[in-house]
Amino acid sequence: MTDGTTGRYAGVRAAVIGTGLIGGSVLLRLAEAGLDVVGWDPDPATRERAQHRGVVAPATIEQAVAGRDVVFLCGPLPTLAGTLALVAELTAPGCVLTDVGSTKVEVAEAADRLGLTDRFVPGHPMAGAESAGLTAASPTLLAGAAWVLCPAPGAATDAFRWLTGLLVELFDARVVPMSASAHDSAAALASHVPHLLAGALAGATQRAPLRDAVLTLAAGSFSDGTRVAGTPAERTANMLLGNRDRVLHELDEVRGFLDGLAAALRADDAPALVARYAEARAARSALSGRRFVGQTREFAVDGDHDAEVTWLRGLGDVGGHLTGCQVDSGTVSYTAWLPVAD
Repeated sequence: MTDGTTGRYAGVRAAVIGTGLIGGSVLLRLAEAGLDVVGWDPDPATRERAQHRGVVAPATIEQAVAGRDVVFLCGPLPTLAGTLALVAELTAPGCVLTDVGSTKVEVAEAADRLGLTDRFVPGHPMAGAESAGLTAASPTLLAGAAWVLCPAPGAATDAFRWLTGLLVELFDARVVPMSASAHDSAAALASHVPHLLAGALAGATQRAPLRDAVLTLAAGSFSDGTRVAGTPAERTANMLLGNRDRVLHELDEVRGFLDGLAAALRADDAPALVARYAEARAARSALSGRRFVGQTREFAVDGDHDAEVTWLRGLGDVGGHLTGCQVDSGTVSYTAWLPVAD
């Protein structure tokens, strides 16, 4: 990542609405990069903390978004649709809007109803921590993160292109283009169900007769498996409820695999246990040893936007990502990376 107002995004005026862990980290990184950025939070104490960290934090949301080129919406999931409608009214039509919520279908549908798909790009940086609030935020938290963006067909491609370039340049992001529904389906298994499993393991331990002994013996497997159980309960509940149907579907898939393990254990069937754990180990090994091959894809700036969006979404569906988006002389050029088959 670069510091200082260099590159094609020098002079961009940004605002961050909601300055908790993720919003605060976006805010601090944009400030570190030298952008003209302000942060607003409904909590006066949080705004004061932002000012103590050297960031401008106006008293009202109207002051925060006035004259901005891009606004990041980072409040709680249930508030995003309402905040989007308000910020859209307060900003110029050319202001790009995005969010960082962990579910995408609901806010994407709200943008469609409001007629904002030309400038709102649903987003979700895949990073975080079990702690919360601006005090836990860091300008490096999102560095190099996989950052989902959901391009809509048509003129929204312009906002998607611009925002992709900004995230790559300022956050070193790996932009993963997906439809909102594909994101929510993938995130259910990649992020949301793990919160359920972590909560179940930690919750069962809390109720166990030998709770303190368990905690004394707990090593890496318990610590790793329960880390996200330390996430604030309300934030986790909002995430799970916001993607309820997909989470329940994927939980059934996980339960089916777990039932198979339990059946093999009851039957004293070592070969079946070994086979299932070999299958699980393959996924874990692929996670840590993934390789990618690069390609460049070009489209006419004013060409077939539907074809461009179809290619972008397909890239995300197969596990690919973008590390560049450049618009020159009527052509948009993407630097894409696709996973190599195991």
